[in-house]
Amino acid sequence: MDITTLRVIATVLSFVTFVGIIIWALDKRKTSEFEEAAKLPFLDD
Repeated sequence: MDITTLRVIATVLSFVTFVGIIIWALDKRKTSEFEEAAKLPFLDD
């Protein structure tokens, strides 16, 4: 394997990871969890 092949593999893996994070963040089932987490800094102890 040469350096170009390793660079291509790293780029593809990075892109797949990026797309996975975007899909996870935009998942409709997680909306309530994200809204709850967004309110945490404003809650009084």
